[in-house]
Amino acid sequence: MNRYNNQISIPADGIRLAGVLTIPADARAIIVFAHGSGSSRLSPRNMQVTGYLQAHHFGTLLFDLLTPEEDEHYRNRFAIELLKGRLIAATQWLSQIPAARDCVVAYFGASTGAAAALKAAADLRHVFAVVSRGGRPDMAMQELPYVKAPVLLIVGSEDEQVLSLNRVAYNELGGEKRLEIIPGAGHLFSEPGKLAAVATMAVSWFAQHQPPVASDQPLIDGHV
Repeated sequence: MNRYNNQISIPADGIRLAGVLTIPADARAIIVFAHGSGSSRLSPRNMQVTGYLQAHHFGTLLFDLLTPEEDEHYRNRFAIELLKGRLIAATQWLSQIPAARDCVVAYFGASTGAAAALKAAADLRHVFAVVSRGGRPDMAMQELPYVKAPVLLIVGSEDEQVLSLNRVAYNELGGEKRLEIIPGAGHLFSEPGKLAAVATMAVSWFAQHQPPVASDQPLIDGHV
């Protein structure tokens, strides 16, 4: 049973971003998704991962970082500062939802969305963990030393260019970190069983690092 499961609309930069927020009744953490370039809240890959997270008592927020009109301009998909701002706006909006106020927050990013998640985590110290799936952490290189949340980088062994970029970025991360390479997986983890492996690793990482939540603790403590 869920205590919250609704289509939502998030205000940011004078526009509205469509999304879906699901919070299981016993959830004490919400995983906010930052999808990659050309994707959306309807990404079947992210929806598969959210289902697994929800089954393991995590809330999830999937939302579009760009409006349909903005997404028509290809350069916006790689505007990491813009995507970071949208992610922070969604996180702050989440703190105003009564059903979410006793939950802590983590990020799950893919492709360019992972760079936005890492940049946002460098600013928001209440983000307790970050998982990157086939991400581009190299696009947040300057902020990586300041990310204190534990970071899990998951890359497919066949995604050779992205794996190389992740190895470089891994060395720049300033906090707890791990690089997991999934044998036989490509960039989209579309091979049988590979996305399930991603979901299993993500659940384990979030569960391992989820802090206890005090009833009077705000979900977001603001910028540092």
